[in-house]
Amino acid sequence: MILQEVVLCATAPQALGSGSGAIVLHDVQTGTSLASFKQSSSAPHCTSFVETRDGQGGFILAAQQDKSILNVYNFQKDQLAFKIVLPERLSCIALDNAGSFCAGGTAQGRIYLWEVASGILYNSWDAHYRHVNVLKFTHDGAALISGSDDSGVSVWSVARLVDNDTQNELPTPYCTLSDHTLPVKDIICGLGAFPTCRVLTASLDHSVKIWDLSSQSLLTTFHFPKPISSAVWDITERSFFAASPDGSIYQVNLFRQRTEKHAGQTIEAVGGAGVSDIIRVADEDSNSRKRLISVDQPITVLTISLTSSLLLAGTATGLIHIYDIASHQLLRTISTHKGMSISHLTTMLKPPDLVGHISLSLNLGSSADAKDIIPIRPVVPFHRMKDSKAREAHEVAMMLPVQDETPGGIPSAYDYPEADFQRDHAFFVQPNAIGTSEASSARVAELEAEVENLREQLGKAKGINDVMWETVVQKIMTQEKQKAAVEGQNATVPGEGEDENDVERPRKKGKKTESKK
Repeated sequence: MILQEVVLCATAPQALGSGSGAIVLHDVQTGTSLASFKQSSSAPHCTSFVETRDGQGGFILAAQQDKSILNVYNFQKDQLAFKIVLPERLSCIALDNAGSFCAGGTAQGRIYLWEVASGILYNSWDAHYRHVNVLKFTHDGAALISGSDDSGVSVWSVARLVDNDTQNELPTPYCTLSDHTLPVKDIICGLGAFPTCRVLTASLDHSVKIWDLSSQSLLTTFHFPKPISSAVWDITERSFFAASPDGSIYQVNLFRQRTEKHAGQTIEAVGGAGVSDIIRVADEDSNSRKRLISVDQPITVLTISLTSSLLLAGTATGLIHIYDIASHQLLRTISTHKGMSISHLTTMLKPPDLVGHISLSLNLGSSADAKDIIPIRPVVPFHRMKDSKAREAHEVAMMLPVQDETPGGIPSAYDYPEADFQRDHAFFVQPNAIGTSEASSARVAELEAEVENLREQLGKAKGINDVMWETVVQKIMTQEKQKAAVEGQNATVPGEGEDENDVERPRKKGKKTESKK
């Protein structure tokens, strides 16, 4: 199966310095571990990745929580590619979708911006007064959004940050979103080009706010009964989930159905009235209870599957719970990392060049040939200081692989047969009807084990039944024999010289005498 959805999770020890975590890929349908990248312990928002696409292999960056080191991995090796020494320890990192820029925040409120292909440090500035908790790029990579313990959210234009003419000036944000009163713990960027996209921010002040960047205004505030530490937004922006540290997950629908007298049933958006629009989500409300998921464990991160049908929740105890969004039913739990803490969780398509799982569609003779078909995307060690000479030279490593093309113009290495495409499409549209081969094999093995167990139980029950039947039959036969023997002893047996007529004769005389009287 070419289009296979996987879960990428990062783990860290629950106590600092008590061991090493890892970055692991799991099959979202079965929970099976597909690949593991060791020697990494990253805090929340300290892991980022770029998928394999456009003929170049993807990579993973993980900022270590106890040292100023950035670990670099690629999907073609299960070992650490190399380490990057940073100017200082980072509290969060972010990569844009194209993998062009990497941003890192620090506990002192400083933000660094590097170019991945050249390693050039384009900018570093004091963006916040306190600890930077989260960094996110917009989907087009045109803006960088930062959230901090100072309760502020700043939006930075990437074009201004890399502008040579403003290198000696202190960067100023495109806008500042300042309506939270406590630390901002999570940020989600909606779809659309900057600045037409919307942004969702979650804070410990019990609120989640939706902002419109084009008007730089607050649209709606959702107030919860508990602090919010993580959130995730549906790709269609129809609803979002907010999680509190105590294990409560709230579902908030951004559209509702309304019945009007003349127009009938209509769908309308929720909120949007501005600063004064505050929607309270209460535990006591019956509708809120229907949209509440209780995990009973501290939640560290949330994510939604590519099909928007599954909700994945990572906990501080190392468990990954997978829920069906429509019914809120717990489908399965990945307990491979029990005892650790889940610091990062996201879903993606399985990389075709994943170590140990090289896609057969690449027509490779061996796993070693994967580098020739899909070269690794260039990642250069980051500079620790600004260097004007490096900026002027601006040497960028690029790789243009030579690929044979079919007459139709499609590279043969990425040829996607129609039958495979239809099967994979059906799997994503109807995941319950069509399962992966791994899921089918696991199910068959489970059923075979169950049948064997039932056969064993049936054999035991049959043996017990045979013993009981034999015992009952023997007992009945013994009782019948004893009964027959007793009846034989009690029966009157006639004497040897006595005539039977003589025995009957007195009875007859007695009867005649009684009749005469």
